[in-house]
Amino acid sequence: MKKVFRDLPRCLGLSLGRKAEPSKRGLGMHARWISNQRQGIEIANLSEAEFQVYSQWGEDGIIDWLISNLPDIKKSFVEFGVEDYQESNTRHLLIGRNWRGMVLDGSKNNVKYICSQDIYWRHDLIAKHAFINKDNINKLIADSGLKGDIGLLSVDIDGNDYWVWQAIEVVTPAIVVCEYNAVLGDEFALSIPYEATFQRTRAHYSNLYFGASIRALVLLGESKGYKFVGTNSSGCNAFFVRQDYAPTIRGRLREILAYPSSFRESRDRNGKLTFVRGESRQALISHLPFTDPVSGRTAELASWGKLSSDKWLEGGPVRI
Repeated sequence: MKKVFRDLPRCLGLSLGRKAEPSKRGLGMHARWISNQRQGIEIANLSEAEFQVYSQWGEDGIIDWLISNLPDIKKSFVEFGVEDYQESNTRHLLIGRNWRGMVLDGSKNNVKYICSQDIYWRHDLIAKHAFINKDNINKLIADSGLKGDIGLLSVDIDGNDYWVWQAIEVVTPAIVVCEYNAVLGDEFALSIPYEATFQRTRAHYSNLYFGASIRALVLLGESKGYKFVGTNSSGCNAFFVRQDYAPTIRGRLREILAYPSSFRESRDRNGKLTFVRGESRQALISHLPFTDPVSGRTAELASWGKLSSDKWLEGGPVRI
């Protein structure tokens, strides 16, 4: 059964790493069938639950496994940083599970396109245009009518992810998905310093200066009453479950692991991919400032010393 979970897209002639446009509906049906079979099933770690319907990597499968094991949570979500919503962490919940929710993006054109899609009348979805910061996020969510308990929050804004999640108080999601920057290693709690107008593509040409380390997000989750339950195997999204639900999930995972990233998205000054990997990525942003959110210390990345454990550098995964 475990192999079927992992190989679902391959069984349908698809790859986990690319979009499955011709077979979205069929893949969604098979995903729902798999979810019904694996409710209550113990797995090795979250990577074993991965499959892709609309997510960028294997997040659809992880989220589906989590909600299959938490059947009583609210069927509502908030996701921001969705671009045109073709590729997202909640579209499968909306279409395949008939959840309701709100999505936010900083581009007017993206939001206009979302509102023109059939899903906008077929489902209970609110799409808003806004440049998100820690001061406006609670009002943006509250104005959509979502307050208190919700099922899932997905944070992916390629910048102030740590600070915005820290600021959210208007909703208390059962599950939180938050992007981390694996380039920052697994040894220190680090985030970019908060800047309300931060934009990743403008902050540094390499496109590697953004977000927070996995350790920073794990500590933030603990401070907000969330238990870390693992990351996707691509090394970009961390998953957290609220402490009242955490025993159920952690009891069905044999290991809770964090993965470094294997993708190579660095750019040169002309915006072209350079395919830099490993510690060489850290060197590109070594002169830029990072903050330890716990101590408040801000210093150049190079001053923190060795950022990654040997296992992280070897491709992980590691226990945080």
